Amino acid sequence: MKKFFTIIGGMGTMATESFIHQLNKRIPASCDQDYLDYILLNHATIPDRTAYLLDNSKPSPYPDLAEDIRQQAKLNPEFFAIPCNTAHYFYDDLQKLTKIPILHMPREAVKEIGNRYPKAKRVGLLATHGTIADHVYENEIKKAGYEFVGPTDAIQAKTDELIYTDIKEHDFVDRQLFHGLVKTMINERKCDVVILGCTELSLAQEREPVDGMPIVDGQIVLVERTLEKAMKLQKEK
Repeated sequence: MKKFFTIIGGMGTMATESFIHQLNKRIPASCDQDYLDYILLNHATIPDRTAYLLDNSKPSPYPDLAEDIRQQAKLNPEFFAIPCNTAHYFYDDLQKLTKIPILHMPREAVKEIGNRYPKAKRVGLLATHGTIADHVYENEIKKAGYEFVGPTDAIQAKTDELIYTDIKEHDFVDRQLFHGLVKTMINERKCDVVILGCTELSLAQEREPVDGMPIVDGQIVLVERTLEKAMKLQKEK
């Protein structure tokens, strides 16, 4: 197979499935051959990213991620996509392992704010505790000239409940909880736009969408960037 890309997934598996579904349904296909050529690596046993970021004595996900990049780089994909926001804490170290470009999901999500909400100033973030703690999104938001608005402790506790208890543990999206979190960030935290910075929250948006609210979904932005690059590869074939 030539002119393909690799997806480093499994963090978590249902969120990766959502990423693939969103990617495939955007392809203007009328036959099997119209779909994209890619390798999906569903590395479900990678240690939990948030657990490590909050306590470095826990197993680090980096060795497994590094091994995945090294192994897949030998197959010479055109680029990598990693549909896990928290894993981007290791982005710079992973990119140093290969000359093959790795799409940066948080960076692309922040860029998308200017396209969709050009008047936005205060940018809120809903994500895992690990993504909040690693400051990757916060740094990208501030670098782009926006004011970063993080969750309160109460909002974070409810976000973790939705991500870990409802979605990861029970594969269930609590519509009221999810919608309430977004509305609280907008109405009480006075955010002009809210980034969904966890792929489980992207899954929640797929199943129980919050309509009419200023949201940038990090996973959907990664889907769109992946599709743009992949369609160019298709044309080159």
